[in-house]
Amino acid sequence: MATLRQVQVTFDCAEPVRVARFWCEVLGYEMPALPPDSPWAACADPTGAGPRLYFQRVPEGKVVKNRVHLDVRAGTGLVGEERLAALEAECTRLEALGATRGKLLLADEENESCQLMQDVEGNEFCLD
Repeated sequence: MATLRQVQVTFDCAEPVRVARFWCEVLGYEMPALPPDSPWAACADPTGAGPRLYFQRVPEGKVVKNRVHLDVRAGTGLVGEERLAALEAECTRLEALGATRGKLLLADEENESCQLMQDVEGNEFCLD
């Protein structure tokens, strides 16, 4: 029988508290109060279902595309115009939090539509 393991996703960043606050707003997660210059921050799903996110200050900036990214499931089960409307609504909400809109990938024979985004420090993620 396999052992169940918990997963934590770690982000290297310049401003851990700022990035953690962004992701808490995106996902409905919670984080403890920390001073703005803290070298780390963490946030967790209050239901315990999602992984903990950990943010640590590193001296170097982001240079290339992420090798791993989060997918924020905003249009699960939706197709066509209904899915596009859900993605647009969530994209607009996240832009107000400081996210940057990227390319919209429209549905094809294999995949549903997906909106590419970047968080407040330029880390790529998808709304799908």
